[in-house]
Amino acid sequence: MESSSDSLPSSLGLIAGEGRFPFLVLSEARRLGIRIGSLHWLRLGDLSKCVRLLKEERIDAAVMAGRVRHVRAFDVVRPDILMLKVLGRLRTRTTSAMLSTVADVLAQEGVELLDSTRLLRNHLAREGAMTKRSPSKGELEDIRFGISMARGLAELDIGQTVIVKKRAIVAAEAMEGTDRTIRRARDVVEPPFVVVKVARPRQDMRFDVPVVGPATIESMVESGSVALGLQAEKVLLLDRDEVLQRAQESRIAIYGASL
Repeated sequence: MESSSDSLPSSLGLIAGEGRFPFLVLSEARRLGIRIGSLHWLRLGDLSKCVRLLKEERIDAAVMAGRVRHVRAFDVVRPDILMLKVLGRLRTRTTSAMLSTVADVLAQEGVELLDSTRLLRNHLAREGAMTKRSPSKGELEDIRFGISMARGLAELDIGQTVIVKKRAIVAAEAMEGTDRTIRRARDVVEPPFVVVKVARPRQDMRFDVPVVGPATIESMVESGSVALGLQAEKVLLLDRDEVLQRAQESRIAIYGASL
């Protein structure tokens, strides 16, 4: 593996969770000519096996991509020796704490966990309007308000998304995930809403990257949400072209804001 921070490894391990994120990484790796190791199905507790397989294929760098559900952190069945090492170090059972400890243990075993957006920089939210329709003055005010509120929520490692209406928080994300939070807003008050998603203040981009995708736009349409505010350079748009197209067809403004 190349040691320069600007270079990419010739071979890469992909530790895949749920969703489209791993497939985007795989597609981009193939486009760049990066070899991905062979496919193996592993349980959450199979960390020793994961390291062994990577070493057998002479891979010393990996990307962790895809969702690991919060509830799974409480449900590690038959952990192997390395996973027991991870669990023994945890002071809390939050997903971020567990994955951070996994990354540390992998490093000790000679496997570097890379920034999971390293191959997907062009899929990150950029600053300013990303759709033809820019947010209205009121929507932009809600986005700015929502970012400050979502930042506080993310600081507590509870969630990263808030739903806003006229500078008031309608719903806040916890374990249910972004899309369910958006749909829940309509049970509270009448639309329209603004959806805001940010990264944690000390977000470790090696894992658990905040993402939105086509399903997010569908949830926004269902709930009557009219604008999506994203932290620029920190939130990943899965299937970016499709997300932007669906948003424009639905008159939903997408806006990237720097903190």
